[in-house]
Amino acid sequence: MSHTATCERDEHHPAATLLEERAPAQGVPADRRRPARRRSLADQPEVRWAALALTLFLVGLVVRAGGAAWAADVFFAACYAAGGWGPGLAGLRALRRHSLDVDLLMVVAALVAAGIGQVLDGALLIVIFSTSGALEAASTRRTREAVTSLLTLTPEVASRVNPDGESVVDAAELAVGDRVLVRPGERIAADGRVLSGSSDVDQASINGEPLPVAKLPGDEVFAGTLNGSGALTVEVTRPAAESVVARIVALVEQASETKAATQLFIERVEQRYSIAMVSVTVVLFALPLALGSALQPTLLRAMTFMIVASPCAVVLATMPPYLAAIANSGRHGVLVKSAVAMEKLGQIGRVAFDKTGTLTKGSPRLDAVRPVTPTVDTDTVLAWAAAAEGPSEHPLARAVVDAVHERGLPLPEAVDFNSEPGRGVQATVAGRRVQVARPDALDQTPVGQAAAMARIAVTELEAAGRTAVVVLADGRPVGVLGLADQLRPDAPAALGRLGQITDAPAVLITGDNQPAAAAVATAVGINDVRAGLLPEAKVAAIEQLQSGGGRLAVVGDGVNDAPALAAAHVGVAMGRHGSDLALETADVVMVQDQLAALPAAIDLSRHARRVVTANLAFAAIVIATLVFLDLAGHLPLPLGVAGHEGSTVVVGLNGLRLLRSRHWRP
Repeated sequence: MSHTATCERDEHHPAATLLEERAPAQGVPADRRRPARRRSLADQPEVRWAALALTLFLVGLVVRAGGAAWAADVFFAACYAAGGWGPGLAGLRALRRHSLDVDLLMVVAALVAAGIGQVLDGALLIVIFSTSGALEAASTRRTREAVTSLLTLTPEVASRVNPDGESVVDAAELAVGDRVLVRPGERIAADGRVLSGSSDVDQASINGEPLPVAKLPGDEVFAGTLNGSGALTVEVTRPAAESVVARIVALVEQASETKAATQLFIERVEQRYSIAMVSVTVVLFALPLALGSALQPTLLRAMTFMIVASPCAVVLATMPPYLAAIANSGRHGVLVKSAVAMEKLGQIGRVAFDKTGTLTKGSPRLDAVRPVTPTVDTDTVLAWAAAAEGPSEHPLARAVVDAVHERGLPLPEAVDFNSEPGRGVQATVAGRRVQVARPDALDQTPVGQAAAMARIAVTELEAAGRTAVVVLADGRPVGVLGLADQLRPDAPAALGRLGQITDAPAVLITGDNQPAAAAVATAVGINDVRAGLLPEAKVAAIEQLQSGGGRLAVVGDGVNDAPALAAAHVGVAMGRHGSDLALETADVVMVQDQLAALPAAIDLSRHARRVVTANLAFAAIVIATLVFLDLAGHLPLPLGVAGHEGSTVVVGLNGLRLLRSRHWRP
């Protein structure tokens, strides 16, 4: 509700300066860098003042219940000061820019309420507004810190290969054409092309692929991705400021700034309402005085008008339903970050999903074993492969070994283990030299029926979206293994429910390859599949889907999903294993990673919107009636206050109905 946090961000934290402040990738000298410190809520002044105001208000209530009304008023007055000075100052600054907003109006309304003896009601208004402003400020700060923390993915230094040897340099100094040595376990310092070496590179932070990708000479690599067990020599192809990681940061900032102006419905009409209300109040006071009326009754009528016309009931018509819906969702594992986000959640007409970690669990599982020679059966192929893979730390190796344990098969002893990064592993198992390798290892095997059957199996498995690896014994193929990411058990049912409550079918937007994406889409009933997308392409796809005025929710979990979450009408992050950047960028966090909770949250948001509409209609009727009676000269001040406060209580209680568990329908 408060504009304080938004104005502060716009004035002091433009997107253009973010990368300059924190990012090694933007050329900041090493001696000027400061490690990012994640600030607690208590570090933020808006939160401290709001907490103080709430504490003073609660103490005042306790004291008042004890019968010491004068002492309670002292605490309430302190509450006014603690919670009102920030919004009031923001309102005065807006007034200097010839803009009258609800911040100043609410502070004035609270003071007027106190002036006519309604000290408690005014203090409640102050607490509501200061708390709302604190939540907005906290969300803004956390998002900004998550964006800057992303830049720690890129190492600050790199090993540059020079004609006369190797030197350690600042990663920001790397230029196009430089050669960089990336050792096992290091993060790659710049976007580039592999010149020599081979390795498996985990690039889930860039494209969301669940498995490390084999990199050989000529392949492209990205800054911030994690090298596996092989050494790579990389030629830099992009300057640091144009790396994929830097562009992710810029995309998130740009999209976040675009969404920052989003407000609740009541705030979108506040300017006109505020001007009209203040103007009428001034006329009701000045005009009768100019015509010779007495001061006291004229002032009393003007004050009565300001009280009955103030939007207290309208504000409470909006906030309690959404806050109650937020609390109800939170009890069921869905964290909605603000009333604005809850309002927007009920407006979406379509949902776009990332694949890995969202519709799937993000961990591979053995899905198929295809023997290709009659002399070796399925269990033997699997046992040999697991024995050879046993010492490996590759995710595929763990999946194969887990499959042997699940089936209760004995695991043969393996000796003379050898790993070739980017290519596969070898070991001696049961007197045979067993190799588990990429499908291109078949190019070095003798031509024959087994090799032909292996190629057919590889083609079929990859077409079905599986990752295929071949198993060879003494240089001859004996089987092919198919591995796939595990589908979340609740995904098909959740997609079915979403299809019933949204205007258009879901869409799959992923950085993974087309066959893998198509396999998952078929399993959950999605027909629109957009695969192989880097973060920029994901944002472009989101913008295209929203270009016709559609309102889209995007569900994801990784760093590479953050720009899309920020660009969407509503961003939803999977919370259990989601990246910090995705969690902070999203409007909604699925804390327990239960997809079935998403349609329930959307349904609850729509219910809250219906309650808000009913509340606004009731509040408007009451305000219009009281204003008419006041202008007609037939409204005593006590009756005006009673009608105003009564309508405020009614709409507040009506909104709080959404706290009941029966309104959550998974």
